[in-house]
Amino acid sequence: MGTLGKAIYTVGFWIRETGQALDRLGCRLQGSYYFQEQLSRHRTLMNIFDKAPVVDKDAFVAPSVSIIGDVQVGRGSSIWYGCVLRGDVNSISVGSGTNIQDNSLVHVAKSNLSGKVLPTIIGDNVTVGHSAVLHGCTIEDEAFVGMGATLLDGVFVEKHAMVAAGALVRQNTRIPCGEVWGGNPAKFLRKLTEEEMAFISQSAINYSNLSLVHAAENVKSFDEIEFEKVLRKKFARRDEEYDSMLGVVREIPPELVLPDNILANKVPKSS
Repeated sequence: MGTLGKAIYTVGFWIRETGQALDRLGCRLQGSYYFQEQLSRHRTLMNIFDKAPVVDKDAFVAPSVSIIGDVQVGRGSSIWYGCVLRGDVNSISVGSGTNIQDNSLVHVAKSNLSGKVLPTIIGDNVTVGHSAVLHGCTIEDEAFVGMGATLLDGVFVEKHAMVAAGALVRQNTRIPCGEVWGGNPAKFLRKLTEEEMAFISQSAINYSNLSLVHAAENVKSFDEIEFEKVLRKKFARRDEEYDSMLGVVREIPPELVLPDNILANKVPKSS
């Protein structure tokens, strides 16, 4: 289905484009008597005012992410599916090797009541768990923010500090190095162990490595995806143990060797 599938896909694309063009033409002919529905195609990177996002070429940004305005993302960092980083009234800075996990929200404040400017600054090798909310705060290197945590304006999380999952950290709270804070409102719970500090660093490394796999998958062409479907179907019922009992040795042509991340345990070892 490779060539045929690609042709069908292309025809479908142009039919949809033609439909939208006809709709716009019809709206112009109707003049002021039509209601125009605003259809917006998703833009992963979007300018706002005179500000444009700057994302390092070695960072991973998932397709469903929205990075808007004055936002910088450093080398080896990863912004996961469904995240929004909105740097409109102030700036957002994400360091190197940091991961901001799925559905998290990062925003800024122009200033607080005393006039202090409140960008959001996230350091190097930071882990931000799923669905966290970071607003006008600062997180130093190798800190950890748990899933569903909320950090309000002026919060400062020091290096090697941890915010527990679901915590609500009130405005202008400072979380010292080596401490775990949690609850609503967040309070000091205990000191981090050496193993937990090592876990924070390892978590950043793990996500950096995992982002390489997702980045490779997201850039695959239509032909590559269709080819892998054929491979999955071809090798899905291959049983090495059964072949061994029968004394059968199956050679795999080099062009049909599966990538490591696809049913690797189903592929017979070449002799």
